[in-house]
Amino acid sequence: MAKFKKGRVGIKMDMTPMVDVAFLLLTFFMLTTQFKPQEDVQIDLPTSHSAIKLPESDVMILTISKEGKILLGVDSQTLKARLFGEQNKYRASIEVDQRNLGDLLVQARIANPRLRTVVKGDKKAPYGPVEDVMTILQKARITRFNLVTDLEKS
Repeated sequence: MAKFKKGRVGIKMDMTPMVDVAFLLLTFFMLTTQFKPQEDVQIDLPTSHSAIKLPESDVMILTISKEGKILLGVDSQTLKARLFGEQNKYRASIEVDQRNLGDLLVQARIANPRLRTVVKGDKKAPYGPVEDVMTILQKARITRFNLVTDLEKS
């Protein structure tokens, strides 16, 4: 007796669940990504050979432009609203006067004692405002701060 061979049945995979998971992941990463806010002043950083990374959270940035303007920025929106008012909570940094800088630094450190201070100055900035900022930092008893530089290419 001869046996009849059955024909092969093709396997069919449904790709819908994989596409759903891919779009869910894409949506998740799009919604949780934090973009760097646009800076108010363009800063041309000096170069150095130091490769120390800046902290990503609890940062207070003092920016000195090449015109000698001093800008203060913090990474927390609630702290920005407390220091500069509700209308400025979404700005990256706010221009401050040297007379008010010490008080703002103290208020920021009282609100968040873990704040780390970072000084970011343009390489063509005059030395006077940089010296004034460092003096104000000393008077506010902030003796540890980082200077932001670009990594020197060899």
